[in-house]
Amino acid sequence: MRFASLTLLALAAAPLAAQTPVAQDSLSPWLNISYIMRGPENTGREPSNVRWTPDSRWIYFRWDEPGTSWRERPHQFRVKAEGGATPERLSDAAADSAAPLIAEGSLSPDKRYRAVSSRGDLWLVDLKTATLRRLTDTRGAESDPQYGADGRNIFFSRDDNLFGLDLSSGLVTQLTDIKKGPAPHDEKPDTGQRGYLEQQQKELFQSVRDRLYADSVRKADQKARDSLHYSTIYLGSDESVGSLSASPSGKTALLFTTIPAKGQKGTIVPDWVTTSGYVTDIAGRENVGDAQESGRVGMIDLTSGKVKWLSLVPGDSTAQPAYVFPLGWNDAGTSVLLFAVTKDFKRRIIWRIDIGRVVSTRPNAGNSDDPSGRVETTRPMMVALDSLRDTAWVDGPCFGCGGWLDGGKRAWYVSEADGWAHLYSVAADGSDKRQLTKGNWEVDSAELSPDGKQFWMETSEGSPFELHFWRMSTAGGAREKVTSAVGGHDVKVSPDGKLIADVFSVSNRPPELFVGSSQAGAKLSQLTTSPTAQWLKGPWISPSIVMVKASDGVEVPARIYRPQDLGAKPNGAAVIFVHGAGYLHNVKNYWSSDYYREYQFNHLLAAKGYVVLDMDYRGSAGYGRDWRTAIYRHMGGRDLQDEVDGSKYLTAQYSIPPERIGIYGGSYGGFMTLMALFTEGQYFGAGAAIRSVTDWGHYNHGYTAAILNTPQADSVAYRQSSPIYFAAGLNRPLLMLHGMVDTNVEFQDIILLTERLIELHKKNWWLAVYPVENHGFVRPDSWTDEYGRILGLFDQYLVGK
Repeated sequence: MRFASLTLLALAAAPLAAQTPVAQDSLSPWLNISYIMRGPENTGREPSNVRWTPDSRWIYFRWDEPGTSWRERPHQFRVKAEGGATPERLSDAAADSAAPLIAEGSLSPDKRYRAVSSRGDLWLVDLKTATLRRLTDTRGAESDPQYGADGRNIFFSRDDNLFGLDLSSGLVTQLTDIKKGPAPHDEKPDTGQRGYLEQQQKELFQSVRDRLYADSVRKADQKARDSLHYSTIYLGSDESVGSLSASPSGKTALLFTTIPAKGQKGTIVPDWVTTSGYVTDIAGRENVGDAQESGRVGMIDLTSGKVKWLSLVPGDSTAQPAYVFPLGWNDAGTSVLLFAVTKDFKRRIIWRIDIGRVVSTRPNAGNSDDPSGRVETTRPMMVALDSLRDTAWVDGPCFGCGGWLDGGKRAWYVSEADGWAHLYSVAADGSDKRQLTKGNWEVDSAELSPDGKQFWMETSEGSPFELHFWRMSTAGGAREKVTSAVGGHDVKVSPDGKLIADVFSVSNRPPELFVGSSQAGAKLSQLTTSPTAQWLKGPWISPSIVMVKASDGVEVPARIYRPQDLGAKPNGAAVIFVHGAGYLHNVKNYWSSDYYREYQFNHLLAAKGYVVLDMDYRGSAGYGRDWRTAIYRHMGGRDLQDEVDGSKYLTAQYSIPPERIGIYGGSYGGFMTLMALFTEGQYFGAGAAIRSVTDWGHYNHGYTAAILNTPQADSVAYRQSSPIYFAAGLNRPLLMLHGMVDTNVEFQDIILLTERLIELHKKNWWLAVYPVENHGFVRPDSWTDEYGRILGLFDQYLVGK
């Protein structure tokens, strides 16, 4: 089999102007609902979880051959890292054997070895010889291995405690003893009848006194022996260990705990179609504003076993962040970086925590061992290296990216401080802050090269509709663009730095795995072909990207599908597709992995004569902080106005009256469809709302509280953002579709809106339910029924008016 080069694949996605219209009579094999909704059986499953072997000879990845049933899970494949190589599927046994070799883990100080956890055991990977050494073989689950700074020890977690493993002797030592509380205490003497009898026994019998003495000696000996190793740390009665992170020095560890929310009321999702024939309940989630779980972060002195709990919210020693995680220890193991976000989601802090630093002294004149009369005390020193505030909420691309530079002399991170997600670095003492990248584009991902001298990053520099791989010195300065073909690139560099594995796509072809030189602009060879041969012959176009001028003067990017591009005559109607997820990027010159079925469905609509518009409305990813936060306190506000302006654009450009413009979308797109028909119905003729949020007060906390605050603190934001409050405005045909076992936007949402429509005596609305589907549908028959109904709605109410 011959494989196309990256250049050839890019030619298949030439600009729309260069494409030849497709003959209408040739579309039937592809543009029918049942074919499109077979999903991965046609388009294939894109290569994922790409990993290199240490010798840079093999690439491992998850994938499936073209035409594999939708029921199958992706399998483990490997392929030689050379042009023309053919991927081979591994047996489950072979995949298990290879798992430690390609797993990520902690590097030894000399970069020769990598400690990894695989299938619950620890392994040592020799990166020079690509061989394995098994370190543990237990029924317990060892995880999170961390190389010690001396290169002779590995620290790891098991059973909610920290252990050390001596690589030369194989000796395993328990370093912490963490238990749920409360801590035991000496029992108070019983002053009642039982206490009287116990006291009597001690007074009367020497044997009883001898037994009590022996017991006290045994307890004292046990306590003394324990103190030679570690002291017990007692957590709260409901508190549990979330994770542990050992310092490379072996002297300190971070303890992250989890404390369940008190009084929280969880939702219940009934599962209707079961093997038993009885309805069962699925435990759901909390609703926004309800009590939330919390936790603490402690610094453990592994010598004494003592823990000091950290205060990570400035100005409030009792408050804990919404979430916090480590960005890594410095090489010496003397400092760690923590990434923390406050509970109101409006502040992000990057902390440097130093262990065992002298921070205060106090007079101690009575201490004869200290002639100065002073005593030094130690506790972790904390320095906020960077703090970012946002009047809306902190987030953005590469949120949480960061680590150390130059052995711990500096730290790096990604921040939206100037309105775009860019790389920054700062000295370890908090001084000399530098912005390393700048411009109206975003850093989508970033990591340090193994030698610590370069950043490897994927950015939208040059175009918000492309994603390319770049290299840059950690000091900043000139950047080198490695990939060149128009589209989206997801790159993994080989361990020797000479090759790249690139999961690359264009707008009309799914992602495929390529390999080639890591030199800038080098041609790459295609290693996988995921779609079926039939699908590849289809009429798939690269939609043109147009700019829709919004009512506030901003130009909103949109993809457009036109009937003439598919050899069809306009039918005088149009449809606007609204992508879901809210913060998602869908207008781009590469494949939409989230909405590839809709990409094909939009072809079908265009082939039937509809003009189709797909907009990256305000709140979408890819356009900076102001675009991201334009929906703060009002979802269905500025974002919906962009869709209204899209309707006006279709009227102005194609003379399509608003009553012949439909709108559809799923999840956030379904929510937007409801808001469009309830509040801006004069601009739309019909709508199909899929798995829609109808009342944000019923959605989860982490997503909703960031954008709308909490309902008890900001009821205005919830009322102006929730479709259920505007249902009285419905005067256009509405089709609602929802999975009955949806654990994300729960089925209750659409039921509540249904009752509201009934009580409002509304007509021309319908509800289609799918008894076995969750939020993301799985079964092709469900997809086919769903989109068949949507097509029928548009054909009936938009065409022929």
